[in-house]
Amino acid sequence: MILIADSGSTKTDWALTNPQTGAFTIFHTIGYNPYFIDSEAIYYSLSENLVKSFDADTVEKVYFYGAGCSTIEKTEIVRRALSRTFSKATHIDVGHDLLGSARALLGNNRGFAGILGTGANTCLYDGKVCELNIDSLGYLLGDEGSGSYIGKKIVRDFMRNRLEPELQSRFKERFQIENNEQIFQTLYTTQFPNRYLASFCKFADEYVTHPYIKNKVRDSFRDFVKNLVSKYPDYKNYQFNCVGSVGFVFKDILEEVAISYDMKVGKVIQSPLKDLVDYHLSIL
Repeated sequence: MILIADSGSTKTDWALTNPQTGAFTIFHTIGYNPYFIDSEAIYYSLSENLVKSFDADTVEKVYFYGAGCSTIEKTEIVRRALSRTFSKATHIDVGHDLLGSARALLGNNRGFAGILGTGANTCLYDGKVCELNIDSLGYLLGDEGSGSYIGKKIVRDFMRNRLEPELQSRFKERFQIENNEQIFQTLYTTQFPNRYLASFCKFADEYVTHPYIKNKVRDSFRDFVKNLVSKYPDYKNYQFNCVGSVGFVFKDILEEVAISYDMKVGKVIQSPLKDLVDYHLSIL
């Protein structure tokens, strides 16, 4: 059996795949970003939340694509946990989620690939590897267009009492917020502040027809294209391809912004997992 994983900062989707038939079963766990979690915690989570669903000894190969897996040091954190969990596996490959997204979107073809989920990322892909990547700088300094970026914009306006009265009231009720101190307390003590900020993006999904919300999402995507996408050489020659729940949910607004920058829109999908299964079966 082959196990393929797409891991973001919030969640991981797993596909346990039979290479003979192509059939696969999907499982879900939390995200395993090595900037926020160590090997022991990953192993414990896998033991409690994944391999109780199937026999780990049947897994021969593991392909893990994860947020934060961009350096040898960080990939090793994940690899150690996977090797311990799937001790019979003869091959364990850990790569960046951006590479997984590129392979899902483009297969063996050259092109542009982006991620718009809890975080954001982009690259030019040569059909094998990501050959050029402009650093998104993470949720503190960048990640334009991401769930955490949009959520930050909305919660900031709420904290300054700048939402329209009706939205202000609905936001307060939706997230059970009593005062700004409650937000500060959670933001600076939670293990995953990027996820906390991204949680406020759900409000944008619920009220996307409201002009204020639509403008915030549109402005966020404009920042994404202006500061990241448009900085790639000859970016207008590429189709805009994107993976991630935020890009998928707000696809119409994202397409509007991409077209305004003279980019044709290609593939926009919520999750790369099914396409990653197809990719790996095609190269066996």
